[in-house]
Amino acid sequence: MTETPYTPPKVWVWEQDNGGEFASINRPIAGTTHDKELPVGEHPFQLYSLATPNGVKVTIMLEELLAAGHNGAEYDAWLINIGKGDQFGSDFVDINPNSKIPALMDHTGEAPLPVFESGSILVHLADKFDAFLPKSGPERTKVMNWLFWQMGSAPYLGGGFGHFYHYAPEQWQYPIDRFTMETKRQLDVLNRQLANSEFIAGDSYSIADIAIWSWYGQLALGRLYGAAEFLDVESYENVMRWAKAIDARPAVLRGRMVNRSFGELHLQLHERHSAEDFETKTQDKLESEQS
Repeated sequence: MTETPYTPPKVWVWEQDNGGEFASINRPIAGTTHDKELPVGEHPFQLYSLATPNGVKVTIMLEELLAAGHNGAEYDAWLINIGKGDQFGSDFVDINPNSKIPALMDHTGEAPLPVFESGSILVHLADKFDAFLPKSGPERTKVMNWLFWQMGSAPYLGGGFGHFYHYAPEQWQYPIDRFTMETKRQLDVLNRQLANSEFIAGDSYSIADIAIWSWYGQLALGRLYGAAEFLDVESYENVMRWAKAIDARPAVLRGRMVNRSFGELHLQLHERHSAEDFETKTQDKLESEQS
């Protein structure tokens, strides 16, 4: 499709009916739209999220901590429906003024501590449990390098490529070409890095792997934007090897399921309050009980 020429006005004015799948919740201002109290469970960590790539970073991390024997990482996970604007509720905005998932309340200290931004939550949990992130020195810096690479790079993948290739109301060649080129460059960066190491930052599984896999691993496995063939992901052999290895980790599967409200019913666990929920409260089982 040929793009219609566009001349920006001197002052941009928001047109609420701007099209696209998320037009109803996108707006140029911050803050709340309604009062809404968030539920609070019994565990030390209260997570308010959705199983987007950013959301699964945190649920994978929590499940990996529990699998490693850190029982203090028990958590309640509450579903935030971003399509309905739950992220603009008053209690949620109190935790994260940016109104983005995931948002975490840590009740382990003297006062409840709000933690937002997925990368910040990963570092917070890693430091608290001394897991998946070296305490200091060069090895910590290597992990942090790649964690921040992901935080800076993924907007080109999600907000750029994913938006124009999959979500935009019309497909235009220029933005698709622009962000496809950048996405493939990023995949090449990862492919070269993984040519000489088992994991992203070296020989040990870390929060860098969790963060990057949640975006680029799932992309390589065909779970984002229906774009695996378009991007020729199979040509990135080292990325594919790494993506499949992490995908096989049981904690990663559980993390993918939490706060999931789309896709296969047996992979949907809308809320998570105990380990037993994976066996008894997935959406397929709940619907079977109701029928």
